[in-house]
Amino acid sequence: MVPERTGSHTGEHEITEPLLQGDRDTCPTGDDSPIEQVSLTVPVTDDPSLPSFTFRTWILGTLACALLSFLNQFFWYRREPLSMTAISAQIAVVPVGHLMAATVTERVFMKGTRWEFTLNPGKFNVKEHVLITIFANSGAASVYAIHFVSIVKVFYKREISLLLGWLVVLGTHLLGLSWAGVFRRYLVEPAAMWWPQNLVQVSLFRVLHENEERPKGGLTRNQFFLVTFVCSFAYYVFPGHLFPMLTSLSWICWMFPTSIIAQQLGSGLRGLGVGVVGFDWSTVCAYLGTPLASPWFATANVAAGFVIFIYLLTPFSYWLNIYKARRFPIFSDDLFTSNGQKYNISSIVDSNFHLDLEAYQREGPLYFSINFAMTYGFAFACLAATLVHVLLFHGSEILQLSKSAFQEKKIDIHTKLMRKYYKQVPEWWFVCILLFTITTIMFMCVNYEDQLQLPWWGVILACAIAMLFTLPIGVIKATTNQAPALNVLTEYIIGYIYPGYPIANILFKVFGNGSVKQGISFLEDFKLGHYMKIPPRAMFTAQIFGTTISALVHSVTAWWLMNTIPNICDRELLPPGSSWTCPSDHVFYDASVIMGLIGPRRIFGDLGHYSAINWFFLAGAIVPIIVWLAHKAFPNKQWIRLVNIPVILTGVAQMPPATPVNYTSWVLVGFASGFVAYRYNRGWWSRHNYVLSGGLDAGLAFMGVLLYICLGMQQINLNWWGSDPDGCPLASCPTAHGIEECPLY
Repeated sequence: MVPERTGSHTGEHEITEPLLQGDRDTCPTGDDSPIEQVSLTVPVTDDPSLPSFTFRTWILGTLACALLSFLNQFFWYRREPLSMTAISAQIAVVPVGHLMAATVTERVFMKGTRWEFTLNPGKFNVKEHVLITIFANSGAASVYAIHFVSIVKVFYKREISLLLGWLVVLGTHLLGLSWAGVFRRYLVEPAAMWWPQNLVQVSLFRVLHENEERPKGGLTRNQFFLVTFVCSFAYYVFPGHLFPMLTSLSWICWMFPTSIIAQQLGSGLRGLGVGVVGFDWSTVCAYLGTPLASPWFATANVAAGFVIFIYLLTPFSYWLNIYKARRFPIFSDDLFTSNGQKYNISSIVDSNFHLDLEAYQREGPLYFSINFAMTYGFAFACLAATLVHVLLFHGSEILQLSKSAFQEKKIDIHTKLMRKYYKQVPEWWFVCILLFTITTIMFMCVNYEDQLQLPWWGVILACAIAMLFTLPIGVIKATTNQAPALNVLTEYIIGYIYPGYPIANILFKVFGNGSVKQGISFLEDFKLGHYMKIPPRAMFTAQIFGTTISALVHSVTAWWLMNTIPNICDRELLPPGSSWTCPSDHVFYDASVIMGLIGPRRIFGDLGHYSAINWFFLAGAIVPIIVWLAHKAFPNKQWIRLVNIPVILTGVAQMPPATPVNYTSWVLVGFASGFVAYRYNRGWWSRHNYVLSGGLDAGLAFMGVLLYICLGMQQINLNWWGSDPDGCPLASCPTAHGIEECPLY
């Protein structure tokens, strides 16, 4: 059981009931985490005698990882991807774990030897549960490297074997694990690196393993979670099937059904989303994660970036007709010719799968919507801002850690307990994995040059970029719950060095950016284990096996879908209303054309017409300096330090495929939780905020699966006014004169 803690909102508390049976260690008052959210949520005691890596851990962890990997990959190709988080498995394994504890034999095998073991070490405990969840985390998110397989096989229709695709995916995962191991001393042990997202799972572990008395007139956390779960489960039948328009209530479009401009402004899915809101939890957290885990200052930064981008920069650029913007939709991920028609990409690819320059000159330059163009600008600015921000605001701390590891005053009780009781994983383990993985990937690129296109030196360059950026991105993710991406930087660099090879471009991006994303995910798991006092070597074993299983299941599932669903991802050939439109893969494919096939020099360089967007690099480097100087000039204005330029800029990095309704809904919920509830009802927030997030996630996930099994697989769909998730058919039309009339009208 986890202690129930009470006290003031400053983080001081007292232990009112014991944590676990057996030996324990606790912290004295004042030795807890300096982060208030952590102090209010994470237990400060430990029982090192509890077994963690048991027979139950192996069986349930493997099953959870495989099932989540299958479901997430299955739903990833759909128009509205459903993300099954590890919270679903975290809840589902509890009754199974208790059942195994009650029924499996307690016999001790090989008794009296060093290999002595039992299949049933006793009561199902929280440490087993945490390790099972970490297994599940390996399959609880989309696998970035699967984009590579999808683009090669479906969009470019090139041959690639299942084995080679799996090796690319596994190699990306192992690179990520290596980055996590190398940088864990900077991003896991320091108390300031608190990883907000983990507090949702920590709260849920407390709910599932503690005994709590019901407060007078209220609910225990178990009861609150159950109520939330049932309500979320029952409600999702409406946006999930009966009334999809709840996804995006674009009321301006209803008022002006024949106005292109009004629908461009009001559409939440294909326009600017003015006044739009979505009453669908999957809309709220589809691309930005749960807003209930985001600290308010980070939510406010994301909101500021969204407002600047979608309500100022995009409409002004569109109506000023910058880059012929009015010839194209205001919000689109398609690629166009100069006259507003869809670009025929296959016509500019030669027989060697390289850019045909004569055909490209004949077809004319490539254009894209102003929203897509400005997204690249913000991405350029974010790259420069990330390095400058971390250097200015965290540089001295990182330098100090590099010189003297950790001083005792820099760490909290959680790090002290982990150091006291458990052996750390030697750093050379991770270095060996890194060297082996890089060598294997280089061997693959040399021996499968016709399929992968990437030369051996490209692997080294991609890994160098990943190593350089993992630390600054990790600092931002660990403190704000937002992570800048390297996708644009990696594709930009290799596009200049090695233009005309789209497969090489996306593979370089997978190793450079995808491995960092995986590394951040592993670091988040490291911190979860740190909070819950899991032996680091057991964590390491779970992550190695979990990532291997996840890579295999994701690859096989993707392969199966691509070979069994006719015209998957092809919007032109799919039947009307089909869900298999692959929105994220379309954006990935567009990037491979822009940066790989045609190359950044012909788009953003001296041969292109988008060259002015490169000024965003300079702007991104300057603005953090201005904020830092303002903080130094006005040290008493603490709000200045909370202005985080990388978070402001990376806030819109998910657009497209994310749409304005995802952002407006996310910000509103984040404001209600992180500002209103946290400031004015701290007691409710500390008890229920993260439990609420877990219940909403779990209810949505289980109903989503049930709807697909019962209705989706039978092709049972409703067809009425509320079936359109947006209701803005004119939002995708251009407004320039002389462009072909919108095909819908």
